[in-house]
Amino acid sequence: MLGKERICEQIMRSLPQWFGIETAIVQYVKDIEQLPTFIAVEDNQTIGFLTIKIHNQFAAEIYVMGVLPQFHRNGIGSSLINKAEKFLKQDNVEYLQVKTLGESHPDKYYALTRNFYLQMGFKPIEEFYQIWEDTPCLLMVKGL
Repeated sequence: MLGKERICEQIMRSLPQWFGIETAIVQYVKDIEQLPTFIAVEDNQTIGFLTIKIHNQFAAEIYVMGVLPQFHRNGIGSSLINKAEKFLKQDNVEYLQVKTLGESHPDKYYALTRNFYLQMGFKPIEEFYQIWEDTPCLLMVKGL
């Protein structure tokens, strides 16, 4: 059986609208190996994942997340976030953040992503241009 990082890579590669930068995929795969990762499985098939990065005793981040396209809008992403939140609350982490493509960029797929995070209770904090080389990065945060 493949390791979790290779399974997650397969899911990312099935989502080119969100994961179109090869160097980013390679870095995610490398990092997933070391970070807490939650896996969604249905009928013995991995259909989604969420990896978190714990920054300090107070804050963590959704580092990378993906759900196979045929399973979108079926509650898989929500379930993964709920699992991650439960895990973080056990260690008294107070804030969960996520970085996504900012609203000033017209990408329709990331508009869906931002809407998903809003529905999950995340609030937009600020859009930065210094984080992703002239690409607008929206920081969103949720209290746990």
